[in-house]
Amino acid sequence: MLVAGIDIGAATAKAVVLKDSIISGYAIRPVGHDVKIAAHGVITEALKNTGLSITVDKLDYVLSTGYARNTIGFAHKSATEIICHAKGAHFLIPSTRFIIDMGGQDSKAIEVDSEGNCINFIMNDKCAAGTGRFLEVMANILEVESMSEMGPLALQSDEPCIISSTCTVFAETEIVVLRAQGKDRKDLIAGVHRASASRVHSMATGLRCVPDAVFTGGVAKNTGVKKYLEEEFGINFLVPPEPQIIGALGAALIAQTHTANISRD
Repeated sequence: MLVAGIDIGAATAKAVVLKDSIISGYAIRPVGHDVKIAAHGVITEALKNTGLSITVDKLDYVLSTGYARNTIGFAHKSATEIICHAKGAHFLIPSTRFIIDMGGQDSKAIEVDSEGNCINFIMNDKCAAGTGRFLEVMANILEVESMSEMGPLALQSDEPCIISSTCTVFAETEIVVLRAQGKDRKDLIAGVHRASASRVHSMATGLRCVPDAVFTGGVAKNTGVKKYLEEEFGINFLVPPEPQIIGALGAALIAQTHTANISRD
């Protein structure tokens, strides 16, 4: 059985191919200006990475998720990203009961049961604070050349600056003022990371954050955000080996279920 999940987010497209419940290949690439081109590109790359000579039309089932899930013509069905993230995180870490996902344009807090089903969630998709976009804007202001530098720089700070605004525009103004006051760049960067983590913690108020907690999404690769999330929540977060493909993985797992149901019918 060969199935695939494809997750078209605001910033990146992800695809995962499963062969008999094992990840056979995956791919991640920017969405760019055309989601359909991104979808075909990422699924083609994921299939190539399997080492199998197969095209998308030969897959047994494809399930899509993410912002553009209903525009993927080669997908058999779609599912919400909340359901897919819950399934994907639980598959990799079956003991998880709580997930924080921070992507390019939104953040999510998800409670799951022992089967990986979502039982409660909160999502922020109206404000850039607490997302990868927030960190990108601040990196530009602080002249950080690569996003991969942000986390390590934040960890070098002994006195993070206080950034009180939860709005990206106002936080930008705060950064400019603090920089003019001569604050050390590492402390400014650490303050940005702490503010981002604080925003996510405030969003998740009301949900049960219990072990094992999992941190997913592209921002989960940022060690600075992980540190301050753990301080805010008072709990350690586990990060999967490739935290950016969790939604696509969950979509592939659901696709596998649909294929099994079709076989039984």
